[in-house]
Amino acid sequence: MAGEGTLNWITNVVRPKINSLLRRDTPENLWIKCPETGQMVFQKEVEENLWVIPGSEHHLRMGSKQRLDHMFDGGHYELVKIPDVPADPLKFKDEKRYVDRIKDARAKTGMNDSVQVATGTLDALPVVIGVQDFAFMGGSLGMAAGEAVVVAATTAFERKCPLILFIASGGARMQEGILSLMQMPRTTVALQRLRDAGLPYIVVLTNPTTGGVTASYAMLGDVHISEPGAMIGFAGPRVIEQTIREKLPEGFQRAEYLYDHGMVDMVVHRKEMRATVSRLCRLLTKNPAVAA
Repeated sequence: MAGEGTLNWITNVVRPKINSLLRRDTPENLWIKCPETGQMVFQKEVEENLWVIPGSEHHLRMGSKQRLDHMFDGGHYELVKIPDVPADPLKFKDEKRYVDRIKDARAKTGMNDSVQVATGTLDALPVVIGVQDFAFMGGSLGMAAGEAVVVAATTAFERKCPLILFIASGGARMQEGILSLMQMPRTTVALQRLRDAGLPYIVVLTNPTTGGVTASYAMLGDVHISEPGAMIGFAGPRVIEQTIREKLPEGFQRAEYLYDHGMVDMVVHRKEMRATVSRLCRLLTKNPAVAA
């Protein structure tokens, strides 16, 4: 009986305490596994490296806040308020209601929708930067995201400064149907106004950029930059292969392949992105370069 009591004490008291200590000492997000090599890297090290895996140089997705902090001088910027749009115009429901999906995405990301717009300076040059965040429903394009892109273009037009847009999207948001597709011509018209005024529009394509976003504002820039390894296209490779019944070339729809075939102007490492965009903005606005 005494032996059984000792065993119960070890099982019910000692083991849970040990497990609790182990869980406390090894948080779940301590390590990140490289998607390319399987290498395990400290998350803190990856975060300090701008979410690029040291060694393999694989570019992980970067959140909108981290992106804005990195691009603006001293991480100082002012978010632009985006007008409210109808939350669920079609009263859409699949496995769950669309309004519930929106609420979950907002709670998870702290964002109102997939695109954030901010104003500030980049190497002392006033700019407007928009960031499409894949963490919010796959960066999908709905009425709110379309409104944000229009507001970004309008703000740049009013301030007479360059617009820089970082894009990551799975395409149009199916829960908004045709209202989502209408954002393609809306954003195109807003960006044409910017072009008519002679103001630069620089697009940075990140992984992934697909669907109706690729078919609209993602491909209307004066300069198209891509991060290494980013997948860029309209339909996915499997859909294309099934349609044309042919095997696609190796690396098809990746940034490097598209650069070689003229769809992308340059492929730039994330560590060099800030300096590259700054140089382009000054070149296109005829502002002298900043002294080193």
